Amino acid sequence: MRLSKENKLKKKEHLIKEVYPGSIAEEMGIEPGDVLLRINKQEIGDVFDYRYYIKDDYIEVLIRKADGEEWLLEIDKDYDDDLGIEFDNGLMSDYRSCSNKCIFCFIDQMPPGMRETLYFKDDDSRLSFLQGNYITLTNMTEKDVERIIHMQLAPINISVQSTNPELRCKMLHNRFAGDKLKYLDQLYEGHVEMNGQIVCCKGVNDGEELRRSIEDLSKYLPFMRSVSAVPAGITKYRDGLYPLELYTKEEAGEVIDLIESYQKKFYNEYGLHFIHASDEWYITAERDFPEEERYDGYIQLENGVGMMRLFIEEFEEAVKHLEGKPMERTLTIATGKLTYPTICQFAERLTKLYPGLVVHVYAIRNDFFGETITVSGLITGQDLVTQLLEYKERGVDLGETLLIPSNMLRTGEEVFLDDMTVQQVEEALEMHLTAIEPGGQDFVDAVLDEGYQMERENEEFVYVNAYDR
Repeated sequence: MRLSKENKLKKKEHLIKEVYPGSIAEEMGIEPGDVLLRINKQEIGDVFDYRYYIKDDYIEVLIRKADGEEWLLEIDKDYDDDLGIEFDNGLMSDYRSCSNKCIFCFIDQMPPGMRETLYFKDDDSRLSFLQGNYITLTNMTEKDVERIIHMQLAPINISVQSTNPELRCKMLHNRFAGDKLKYLDQLYEGHVEMNGQIVCCKGVNDGEELRRSIEDLSKYLPFMRSVSAVPAGITKYRDGLYPLELYTKEEAGEVIDLIESYQKKFYNEYGLHFIHASDEWYITAERDFPEEERYDGYIQLENGVGMMRLFIEEFEEAVKHLEGKPMERTLTIATGKLTYPTICQFAERLTKLYPGLVVHVYAIRNDFFGETITVSGLITGQDLVTQLLEYKERGVDLGETLLIPSNMLRTGEEVFLDDMTVQQVEEALEMHLTAIEPGGQDFVDAVLDEGYQMERENEEFVYVNAYDR
């Protein structure tokens, strides 16, 4: 390491919020509160620049310490090694907001009076690369696309909606939306990995328009790895917005049939099924979820594609290791209407294995956004408390433990969408609340938590009754 003082120049500065223990940054003496100035003499405009310039086996990093001294750090490392730094601003620049007014936009369907941050519409290609967000391409420039290709920033997730330029302009309410489809060609020619999304609006971009979009997007294989079709979410707050309707059981089946008619063809040619229907279509159509192999490694899991199949497979694997013994435990599981049937089946399986185990499963009705919203991730604390208290008032013994899916809470926080906290829910219900991750093993662990613990033997999970030791 070489330390030196350099003349201070006008430059973009990035405050370091955290330095990970055992990281290269910690070894080099970088501390929270230090400021990143340059890498390899290059000014860092945003996180794309940062990720690009640290990809080398030798880099020079200029930082400013809290006392104003500037250090030039010469770092030898493996090519892909990160420095282990987290910045005060994750993007290292201002966020780009959405310039569209999509006919299906969920944020436009939010009730008034909520946190200001919930009304912010992001449409930032950097968030696509970093967090998997889907972007419309409408606020991107040729320079942005060239930069993505040059830096090979991938995957880039794209909200396509339609490959019909005129229809896309209508759906996004943006006269440039059709023209921006040309960026798909450029990303393809630049060998940038992509994923696509189509939010299906009944009578708008489904049917033959959906067929057209599937066929057009398949031309970008294999660099476009997948495309998901998801139904538009509709809340009760749609006054003055484009009229949208929910899909019926029969209509959901038609969407599935169209999508599945293409999957075998794409798989035979590219080894990818490519086009996928989200879980909600299968639940609405009352059909079984596709087998695991058809999800191409769950490439669109965060988009609700294959989440239930993965949950089922993990649960089945977990119960293989259970012997089942009598136990005394009563608990409650609260979930959304969408996953309720599957959770009920799992709970019944466990109660048969463990005599004395009582599991209440309740589908929480979404009064806050409207009953048309059936996913657990949009259930509020107030709906949860109000409806479970009704069961308590009827004399139902809910037990001392309440299990909820972790997506009911804001990421990394113990707060529901309506700002109600976990502590407030616990006090209102007089129950201990546990948020569980969306995995079959996690589900089993949580249900059998009292008096049971998991041990690893020969790299396999087995359950041992703690009271038998």
